Amino acid sequence: MHVETAPLLTNKILAHYDANARVLPWRSPPGAALMDPYRVWLSEVMLQQTTVAAVKAYFERFTTRWPDVRALAAADDADVMAEWAGLGYYARARNLLACARVVAHTLGGTFPDTEEDLRRLPGIGPYTAAAIAAIAFGRRAVVVDGNVERVITRLYAVETPLPEAKPDIGALMGALTPDVRAGDFAQAMMDLGATVCTPRNPACGLCPVAEACQGRTEAARFPVKRAKLVKPERSGVAWWMERAGKVFLVRRPDKGLLGGMRALPGCDWRGTGVAPASSAIFEEVGQVTHVFTHFRLTLHVARATLAPGTDAEMEGAWWPIDRLHEAGLPTVFAKAAKLAMSRRDA
Repeated sequence: MHVETAPLLTNKILAHYDANARVLPWRSPPGAALMDPYRVWLSEVMLQQTTVAAVKAYFERFTTRWPDVRALAAADDADVMAEWAGLGYYARARNLLACARVVAHTLGGTFPDTEEDLRRLPGIGPYTAAAIAAIAFGRRAVVVDGNVERVITRLYAVETPLPEAKPDIGALMGALTPDVRAGDFAQAMMDLGATVCTPRNPACGLCPVAEACQGRTEAARFPVKRAKLVKPERSGVAWWMERAGKVFLVRRPDKGLLGGMRALPGCDWRGTGVAPASSAIFEEVGQVTHVFTHFRLTLHVARATLAPGTDAEMEGAWWPIDRLHEAGLPTVFAKAAKLAMSRRDA
């Protein structure tokens, strides 16, 4: 198939989208008025490396609590981080607040409408800028996410492995992207990848461009990827220290992994750190594991009960155990807390 047939392919993909578009809380129906840029931006940030199914509930809670960018900009950092807990990649939440405050305080509450200006905002890279420009403002922008990569590499049988293939994928997607309805087309390609051209067992019989697909007979091979490197292993300790129905929590440094989040006290995951109370007698109750983007962590969980009047020897706060779900612990510490609580009466 040649690029000259692109307009026909584009029309088929848009027609399929018009008939089969997913209903999502951050999306306007096909051909309808453009969506509020705040909702588009918020959804795109949440969807980075996170599934639609996981994002829906978070998006609803965020937009109910902070219905516009000014409301989010005025939010307390701890409240936003707690609401984000469990969604992962917590630097996104910090950038979310930074971006909201620039838009609210410097730009008068209005998002810029071009890719170039959007990319100047905290946390907005090339993909997110293109998605907002196309979906919220109707700009012709080339939007490529993981779903689009899969559709394009199969449609054109792109043999170059990722990530080296990204420029070629962008060029091929650019040839398909129309001047009008660029936002709908971007979402049409995302939907095609998410619902038809799926990673496993693609439903080629439902695909509007199956007849032109060069990779159809070996779809599972695309996109071609380099062998994954084995993630390095790290280990650390999480100390569960309770007193009179409360557990001691700390706040992690603003910069770095899980920055600004509430957590159980522990070491730096490289073997250094001290217990939060020298007088406490800690007993290891087990281990939890968690996989981050660049490494795999094994966290040894130790627990102790302090006598009334005994305090921690570091900065932090005592949090009611029966309200621990409100603390917004990131997933790795939520796992550790669950393990510690399961052994309280053991």
